[in-house]
Amino acid sequence: MKIAVAGTGYVGLSNAILLAQHNEVYAVDIMQNKVDLINSRKSPIVDKEISEYLSTKKLNLTATTDGIKAYKDAEFIIISTPTNYDSEKNYFDTSSVEAVVELVKKSGSKATIIIKSTVPVGYTEKLREKSGYKNMLFSPEFLREGHALYDNLYPSRIVVSFPKDAPELKEKAEQFAALLKEGAIKDDIAVLTPNCTEAEAIKLFANTYLALRVAYFNELDTYAETKGLNTKQIIEGIGLDPRIGNYYNNPSFGYGGYCLPKDSKQLLANFDNVPQNLIRAIVDSNRTRKEYIASHILSRNPETVGIYRLTMKANSDNFRQSAIQDIMKNLRGEGVNVIIYEPTLSAGTFEKFRVVNDLNSFKSESDVILANRLSDELKDCKEKVYTRDLFSRD
Repeated sequence: MKIAVAGTGYVGLSNAILLAQHNEVYAVDIMQNKVDLINSRKSPIVDKEISEYLSTKKLNLTATTDGIKAYKDAEFIIISTPTNYDSEKNYFDTSSVEAVVELVKKSGSKATIIIKSTVPVGYTEKLREKSGYKNMLFSPEFLREGHALYDNLYPSRIVVSFPKDAPELKEKAEQFAALLKEGAIKDDIAVLTPNCTEAEAIKLFANTYLALRVAYFNELDTYAETKGLNTKQIIEGIGLDPRIGNYYNNPSFGYGGYCLPKDSKQLLANFDNVPQNLIRAIVDSNRTRKEYIASHILSRNPETVGIYRLTMKANSDNFRQSAIQDIMKNLRGEGVNVIIYEPTLSAGTFEKFRVVNDLNSFKSESDVILANRLSDELKDCKEKVYTRDLFSRD
C-alpha cells in the first residue's frame, strides 16, 4: 500500500518509519536538506529509535519535496505539519494543514487524509466542509519528543476517528488503525474509533492534564523552597499513593516545548463561554512559575547568569518554547547579563543573547548557572548551579 506523510518532524517521521516496515511510504518535506538526510538513512532529529531504524532496518521509505507526486496515487495521506498557537488570534495556526489539503486536491488524489497535526476541537468537521474534501479523518498522536518512534512501537492507545455524519468512513479508520498496529511491537493495544471532534478533545484534554501535573509539582516546589522545606521528601511521600503515582513529578522551570503550552492555551480558547476555573489556572500557573524562578535568581544579585542548555530534557535537541527562554527575558529586563551554553547552536547569538560555545569559559563567566536538567558537566561548579531537577530524569 502506498502512503504519503506530509511533514518530517518527530510525529511525521516516526509514523513514516513505522508504516514503511510493511508499506511503500513517501515522506514529504519542503526542506531539501531534511529530505537528503532521510534518503541517506540519517535522522534529521534526535531520536534513538528513529536513528536506529533508519540505519539498520529494511524500510520502503523515500523522502521527497514533490508533494504532488507523493500524494497522487496514495491510499492514505498523513498530515503532520506544525500548527503553532497564534496568541493574537487565540487559535492554532492551521494554515499548513490547509495548504497540504489543497495540494492533495490539486494532485487529483482520492486518498483518505489522516490529520495528525494537533488542531482545535471541531476543526476537522469544519475543514471537510470548507475544503470540500470529505474523505478526511483525525488521528491524534501521543508521542514524546526524543522517544517518538518508541511510543509508536509501544503505543498507550491508538485513536483514529471518523466524522459522525460519514459512518461509511469508519472502515477506513479501522483499516488505518490496523496499519499502525501492524508496525508496532506491543501486542495488546487499545484501539478507539470515536467521532472526529471527540478525538480532537481527547488530544487537548490529555496534554492539558499533563500540563496540570507539571504545574502542580512546580507549585509544590515553589511552596517548599519558599518555606525552607525539602521538596524531594514531600514528592516521594505523596507519590507512594497509587492514585497519584511516582511519575511526571520532577520539578522544572515550567512546562514548555511544542505541545503543552499551545495545547493548553488552545483548550482554554475552546472553553469560550463555557464555565471553567481550572484550565485558566493551569495556563496562569506556568507563567507564575517562570516569574518565581526569575525573581529567585535576581535575589542573588548576579551580574551574569549562565543558561546551561536551552533544551528542556536530557538527550534532546529541541528547545522550541522552552520555559527557560521566558526566564532569560525576565532577567534581561532587569538588567542582568545573560549568556547561553548550547552546543547545538553555532551562531554567536540567540535571540540577542550571547552564546558561549566553550564550556569552561561559560562556567568562569557565570555568577549563577541555571540548569533545568542536571549534567555531570556541571559537577565541578555545583556551587554556582541553580536547578530544580531533583530526580535527574526527563
